[in-house]
Amino acid sequence: MNQNPLQSQGPSGVLLIDKAPDMTSHDVVAIARRSLGTKKIGHCGTLDPMATGLLMLVIGRATKIQDLLMSEDKEYVGTLTLGAVTSTQDRQGEVLEEHPVREFSEAEIQAAFDAFTGEFEQLPPMVSAIKKDGVPLYKLARKGQEVERNTRPVRVTSYRVDRIALPEIDFTVNCSKGFYVRTYAHDIGAKLGCGGHLSALRRTRSGKFTLDRAVSVADLKNAPREDLFKAMVSLAEISLMRGA
Repeated sequence: MNQNPLQSQGPSGVLLIDKAPDMTSHDVVAIARRSLGTKKIGHCGTLDPMATGLLMLVIGRATKIQDLLMSEDKEYVGTLTLGAVTSTQDRQGEVLEEHPVREFSEAEIQAAFDAFTGEFEQLPPMVSAIKKDGVPLYKLARKGQEVERNTRPVRVTSYRVDRIALPEIDFTVNCSKGFYVRTYAHDIGAKLGCGGHLSALRRTRSGKFTLDRAVSVADLKNAPREDLFKAMVSLAEISLMRGA
């Protein structure tokens, strides 16, 4: 009997997941390891528990191109809620400041977003995975510590204001690797003079990968293993997509 090469060599490729809310990226990896029967799985770009959307899992030999895939631009849709500054720059943090929100005009809101377009410097939030003396900042933040951070160059290639229903503003942003959407929301709120925080976030694209072929977390848990193998984007297809 001929052995299935997937079983003999193990699967290799990229599995696109539509991450559900209230779970970490590591939670998704743990589920995938059980469902696919392999430990050699990583993910490209952490999504916070609050966030949903595209999480790319690199499996088997695809782990070798993890850094390459993580370096590509991303697209997010999010909601900025004005009037409240939080400790984490999103809705899960403690409210530090509250300010009244006046009836901003569309032009004023557009100008605030325009100020964060193109290349600029962004200060990483304390609730990030950047390390200080080997310790992730978010672990220091949990202890109530705040340390000095250096700004980082980031880029917004395009944005769109999708809905204005103050104090909420829905937006779409296309940005570079290492961009913090929570900080983007925080900074736009500061620019408008009333503060703000990120209240919803969904990643819709990473490089040339979109949600079109993404598998839900429920299917990742319950679908037959062979179906999950078939859903993977092969290394050959990735090379063609990238023009290699």
